[in-house]
Amino acid sequence: MKKNILIGLSLLTLSIGYVEASRLATKEIAGLRTEIQLEDKLHPVKPKKQYVKIALLLDTSNSMDGLINQAKSQLWDIVNEFSYAKCGNGSTPELQIALYEYGNDDLTAQEGYIRQVLPFSNDLDEISEKLFSLTTNGGEEYCGAVINTSLKQLDWGKNPDDLKLVFIAGNEPFTQGRTNYKDAVLQAKEKDVVINTIFCGNYAQGISTKWKDGAQLSGGDYMAIDHNAEQIYVATPYDKIIIELNTKLNNTYVAYGATGTTRLDKQRLQDNNAYEMEAEVAVSRAVSKSSKLYKNSSWDLVDAVEEDADAIEEIAPEALPAPLKGKSKKEIKAYVSQKKSERAKIQAEIQKTNAKREAYLAQHQKENTKGELENALLKAIKKQAAKKELNWK
Repeated sequence: MKKNILIGLSLLTLSIGYVEASRLATKEIAGLRTEIQLEDKLHPVKPKKQYVKIALLLDTSNSMDGLINQAKSQLWDIVNEFSYAKCGNGSTPELQIALYEYGNDDLTAQEGYIRQVLPFSNDLDEISEKLFSLTTNGGEEYCGAVINTSLKQLDWGKNPDDLKLVFIAGNEPFTQGRTNYKDAVLQAKEKDVVINTIFCGNYAQGISTKWKDGAQLSGGDYMAIDHNAEQIYVATPYDKIIIELNTKLNNTYVAYGATGTTRLDKQRLQDNNAYEMEAEVAVSRAVSKSSKLYKNSSWDLVDAVEEDADAIEEIAPEALPAPLKGKSKKEIKAYVSQKKSERAKIQAEIQKTNAKREAYLAQHQKENTKGELENALLKAIKKQAAKKELNWK
């Protein structure tokens, strides 16, 4: 009996010890968890990439041909400006552009005469292609509705460090349509999306038709432009050199996959579209193609390897371009490495030549000769980018 009592006491002691140890362990774990949570709040881990997401909402009614032409011709200057942007950690931000058209009779009434032309994309050739596909036709311009649609359809993400901007341009009252523009703009503010308005016409008229109010409600900027103004270009001795270098640059692309050849053709088509606008637009596009913002890893093997060192190991033999079919992995790697080296050299030469071109323009170009749309966009972007630790220093 005495033996049983001793065993019972021993078991009880062990149980109490176990419970106490468990309690202390639980308390210690809770304490560690609290410390980790506090550390996360004080020193949050930031995502590796910081995005600049810009949605362009363009009125494509009858009177907007000038606006569309400005967008086509000034896209590359805007992209080039972004190549100088830096995040707080010194890296280059990832630029994504989405495109909507509204106010065009060719669009369906059920959708509010609104069409998503392109979701967020960093494919500069595709952005250019979609801009050049736009045509104008009379219609009803519903600003509140197109803002609301872009907020719902686009992937804005939840990173508070991203710069998220809407630029809506048009020339009819901001109040048109059943969707109240105030509701749409306030919804944007809740998503940390800033609405910037560009009225195509008289500054005072834009204010009276609520374009300024639409911007201010979300902390954005209101601007008025002459959408029919023609940009004044100044030819330089370096334009021809850059265009010739661009031709050499195109020869460094190694198209692969089912869409490779088609995408290579589209690249050259967008070169031609730019050149047909103005030779200077083609120069600006060539400069963009020499920057880090111009990426084509989905169809160019050089960019694919830059993004993923194992890309050649993973590619199927049938996806290879004709010059590489039947080649060994070693031979393919050597070929791609050679093209990469050629590209880097040409891109550096374009950048070097463009620096001389910029110096020439600084001496011979009058002030404020940048395009109206370009000026409006860059002024607002740089002002609002400062709040996200993005700068152009």
